Amino acid sequence: MIRQTVRVTPEAEIVCVDCGGRCYLTSYPPEDGLWFPGDIVTYKCRDCLDRWDLVLPDEDNDLDR
Repeated sequence: MIRQTVRVTPEAEIVCVDCGGRCYLTSYPPEDGLWFPGDIVTYKCRDCLDRWDLVLPDEDNDLDR
């Protein structure tokens, strides 16, 4: 499998969709230390304890538009 050359960095903290609390990144970086679009990252909410498995988006996929 050929990896894309565009690297991304997952946010260390996101907002929980369910409760509005803080979710923290619990995934370790890949062995090479590089994250790419399509990689799966896991977050855990400190308030409601929900787990979120998210796919890292392409940099072109700007959700703030």
